[in-house]
Amino acid sequence: MTSSDALWDLPAPPKRAAAKRPPSRKGQQKPAEHDPVARVVVDVPLAHLDRTFDYQVPDKLDADAVPGCRVRVRFAGQLVDGFLVERASTAEHKGRLAFLERVTSPEPVLSPTLYALARRVADHYGGTLMDVLRLAIPPRHAKAESEPARERAEVTEAPPVTAWQRYQFGESFTDAVRAARQAHAVWQALPGEDWPARLAELAALAAASGRGALLVVPDHRDLTRVHDACVRVAGAGAVVALSADTGPAERYRRWLAVSRGAVPIVVGTRAAMFAPVADPGLFVVWDDGDDLHADPHMPYPQVRDVLALRAHAQGASFVAGGFARTAEAQLLVETRWAHPITGSRDELRKAAPRVTPVGEDFDVARDEAARVARLPSVAFEAARQSLAAGAPVLVQVPRRGYVPALACAQCRTPAHCRRCAGPLGLPGGAGADVAHPPSCRWCGTPEAHFRCPACGSARLRAVVVGAKRTAEELGRAFPGVPVRTSGAREVLATVPGRPALVVCTPGAEPVAEGGYGAALLLDGWALLGRQDLRAAEETLRRWMAAAALVRPSSVGGRVVVGAEAPLAPVQALVRWDPAWHAERELAERRELGFPPVVRMASVEGTPEAVAALLAETELPPSAEVLGPVPLTEPDEEGRSERERALIRVPRGEGRALASCLAAVQAVRAARKETAAVRIQLDPLALI
Repeated sequence: MTSSDALWDLPAPPKRAAAKRPPSRKGQQKPAEHDPVARVVVDVPLAHLDRTFDYQVPDKLDADAVPGCRVRVRFAGQLVDGFLVERASTAEHKGRLAFLERVTSPEPVLSPTLYALARRVADHYGGTLMDVLRLAIPPRHAKAESEPARERAEVTEAPPVTAWQRYQFGESFTDAVRAARQAHAVWQALPGEDWPARLAELAALAAASGRGALLVVPDHRDLTRVHDACVRVAGAGAVVALSADTGPAERYRRWLAVSRGAVPIVVGTRAAMFAPVADPGLFVVWDDGDDLHADPHMPYPQVRDVLALRAHAQGASFVAGGFARTAEAQLLVETRWAHPITGSRDELRKAAPRVTPVGEDFDVARDEAARVARLPSVAFEAARQSLAAGAPVLVQVPRRGYVPALACAQCRTPAHCRRCAGPLGLPGGAGADVAHPPSCRWCGTPEAHFRCPACGSARLRAVVVGAKRTAEELGRAFPGVPVRTSGAREVLATVPGRPALVVCTPGAEPVAEGGYGAALLLDGWALLGRQDLRAAEETLRRWMAAAALVRPSSVGGRVVVGAEAPLAPVQALVRWDPAWHAERELAERRELGFPPVVRMASVEGTPEAVAALLAETELPPSAEVLGPVPLTEPDEEGRSERERALIRVPRGEGRALASCLAAVQAVRAARKETAAVRIQLDPLALI
């Protein structure tokens, strides 16, 4: 017998009894059989906890604990909310894992794409993932979530886009959107353009190609116009509007329709920049220079930058549109990341109104007071012609109210209250025909016998005349003509195309039926003289937004701007050339080292906290620290309660700056520092 045969003749080994699991005690949870580990991001406001944590998935929650759902977990002895990011078979943590307490909702609200976007935005602005998710995902509404899902709406026919042929490269861009090719553009709309209709056409093109579209506008008035235009082009079922004004239930219901892929076209205000559009093919931001596009919550994201990040990461097209152009949009053009879409000079001449600055040689020769008058004769003439032609007149005033501030008429020293040193103002409103003495805007004490402490003069003058006082003055100058106001408390969306004077503050201009016959842009020096890096850019943007509502010069449309002709913003308005002004603005900022050529971070807090943070932060070698400077008036001992320091780096090292600031915030949070420090990258206000 061979050795091999001997092996086969050996008696079989005794069978081992199957290993038995120890009996589980009553109430003890068992982990799920497949992928028992859940990686969860917990909702805690601490920077050093900005990561995922491993938990065990109990078998009873195996079906509901899907990636992206809301969960409740025990963290540091407390029950907190969180999002389940993913399921895994093994844990990164070596110790014992706690179980998920419960699944709040099996709805997968945090998709992998949205998670990656939130992580990228947080890294870009030096914030935490949870800060971004609070902005991106609205609060849950159980009743809205339990409703059956909407059926997916389809856009089967592409709309005609012949109106885009008025613009250079407009047809090429629409072809790219129709073919689902990636294209980036900065669109400068012609005056009088029906821009909601143009954006709706682009969105319907993207939807007809099988992809989604997201359009973000500054305020609810623009949202209403764009939504109505999209409904006309694509149908009501294919469009949804996201806005906080709709209430928590309706807002979450609409957000779920987007998350579930039921609607291809989404329009909304600032918070909609994170809308989880299915297979996006187009991202649009209108009027990207509006400060409403900057979120006031941590980590202070800006709509234009977030949509640009999404377009780059998801291979979608991008449009930054507006009548004017910001320096940030100009940087996109100069770096060739985006291409300009502008109207030809012939189309511009047909659409633009005639712009007249005050103080021109012809006007001064005819009216010596035209150089210093608030309403020179040329403005009255333009208003009379518009009213005689049966068209309304738009009057833009930089400040709301009656007379926001007073000063000495002789030496221009600001007038202050003798009791509390507050600013003096002139009360108005009801009973304005009766003379009222100036009063303090802080304590309300009237000042009937003012005497300037600098020169002794008893005369006062208005530093800035508000919209209400302007409306009263115009009502007396044009008797019998109705005067309407549009401002902070009551903003008009539209006005009829009848003779009227419409007095408004910047940004509150209503749309007139058939267009305005004339626009009077008053007190331009008040906008241009603001201590702000973006004063000139913002002034031109406000002016062009108002002037774009005026009829073309061929039918008598006129714009009178209350500023001197040699100023660059006035020249850009006269020639209707915002690209030239944006190019000039960007060149000056490049020379001075201001954003967007560089990335800048603002560090604000108590002097001790700011100094400690700057000492601990390992800044990039090229970083330059400016300040700190006081933000509040010093006390009796000469100390300021709050200070601010600016950190400047080249744009290529912006991510490194955000990373090091996030790291030092995590260290401070781990030490439980009590002195809060506000860190903001790319702040709007630098001066």
